[in-house]
Amino acid sequence: MLDANKLKADILDDMRVELSDEFDRNFERKAFFSDKWKPRAHDYPKGSLLVVTSAMRRSAQGEVSGDGVRFSSALPYTTLHNEGGTGFKQVRAHTRKSKKGKIYTVRAHQRKFNMPQRQFIGDGPDTQRIIRGVIDDNLKKFNLSLTEFLRK
Repeated sequence: MLDANKLKADILDDMRVELSDEFDRNFERKAFFSDKWKPRAHDYPKGSLLVVTSAMRRSAQGEVSGDGVRFSSALPYTTLHNEGGTGFKQVRAHTRKSKKGKIYTVRAHQRKFNMPQRQFIGDGPDTQRIIRGVIDDNLKKFNLSLTEFLRK
């Protein structure tokens, strides 16, 4: 017997798992599926692009919410990396030495920077393909197509 509520819960949970895996793989691909990320402006020897400590990668969590799956992160910089945009960096007061040897003080200030979009979570053709696959796989358990299920 077809239990529509259980089917829906199974589909949403499978979507959460499949999309979480694929979004995690985007860090390995250095791309949002096949859309490659823009390279860094400067070489950074401590780690791969967006994977220095893996904190952002680990922080991205999927959660079944209502009729969908919602992805979020507790880290404040995740949205800036995923969507791109302008950010501000706090620069502490410090001293500098000029080429001529003179020491001077730099006041604390904010420095504005532009972050290119390096999306790893979101909607798109590949996301929709995964969602359709999850729905089809769950409907096959009941020998149903999507149109047959919607008629019931």
